Parts: sequence; structure tokens; C-alpha cells
Amino acid sequence: MQTLLTNLLIVDSILIVIAVLMQPSKQQDALSALSGGATDLFGKAKSRGFEAFMEKVTVVLGVIFFGLAIALVYLSSH
Repeated sequence: MQTLLTNLLIVDSILIVIAVLMQPSKQQDALSALSGGATDLFGKAKSRGFEAFMEKVTVVLGVIFFGLAIALVYLSSH
């Protein structure tokens, strides 16, 4: 059981890396980089299409990752 969960955790972590790399980059100008992007915090529109899909995939994969990690810790302690 522990081997299966470890393998699933490895596959999930690889999928997280792929999902993060597939997300479109957000272009920022020099002023935004210097100000820390505070102007973008309140003026951000909802993402749509592929960007929204990739954000949801990343969140789901992250939740699965933490669930598997917690399950592995529980199994190793018992």
C-alpha cells in the first residue's frame, strides 16, 4: 500500500510541474515589477478559458499531493 501511494505521489508531483509550466505567463511592465504588483491585485479580471482550466487543474493536483503526503505519513507512523 505504501509503495502504491509513493508511486502515485511521484506521478502527481510530475503532473504538478507540467501543469505549472503549461500556465500562460503574465506579462508585467517595469513599473509593476518595482511596485511589487500591488496595482494588479485589485484590478485583476477573472481568468477565462485555458488559463482558468490550468489554475483549477493545478489546485486539484495540489490537493491530491497533500492528501497523498498525509496518507503516507499516517501509514509510516502506524
